[in-house]
Amino acid sequence: MTRRAAVPVAVQGRALTVVGIDPGTLVTGYGVVSREARGPLCLLECGVIRPTRGAPLAARIREIFEEIARLLDGFRPDAVSVENVFQGKNARSALVLGHARGAILLAASLRDVEIHEYSPREIKKAVVGRGGASKDQVGFMVQERLRLKASPKPADAADGVAAALCHFVLGVDGAFPQGLPNRFAAGARGRGISGHAEEGKG
Repeated sequence: MTRRAAVPVAVQGRALTVVGIDPGTLVTGYGVVSREARGPLCLLECGVIRPTRGAPLAARIREIFEEIARLLDGFRPDAVSVENVFQGKNARSALVLGHARGAILLAASLRDVEIHEYSPREIKKAVVGRGGASKDQVGFMVQERLRLKASPKPADAADGVAAALCHFVLGVDGAFPQGLPNRFAAGARGRGISGHAEEGKG
């Protein structure tokens, strides 16, 4: 089992910190985003948790739980933002994904961390401005909103960061973003970023 961090850990200080998580039994993406009062959003760490390939489901769920627990213990966030199961998935996929979500929710609950859940469409709408945005568009807007040199890789890590950003937009600020240019909003052209609308895991 490996947990790969794409961005090194930074000092938290007393900022409001949110851990965003895109659950999966093969790959779970996460992003830790912080913001001081009246300050800009800052990415502290992002990456993916990859349970042991070929291991029984129960073993993979345990690995996800243990890695999320370490992540929460390390950052002590104010809130966890978790992507909900997409209703269009087939029953078996939704059930398996539900196991991973359960491990994540339990790890947060045992630490008395606030838990917030958002649908894939809500996350895309909050970050990109359009609920049918593609993964490329989500990654690009994560990069732009956090002033990164490149989009977090792999895409699952960017999805985890997007979940954290969604909570700042909806759960903290209580509104969809208006300040930053939204090149992917309905009726706008992608300026070189293409991709069909996606629903599902991310």
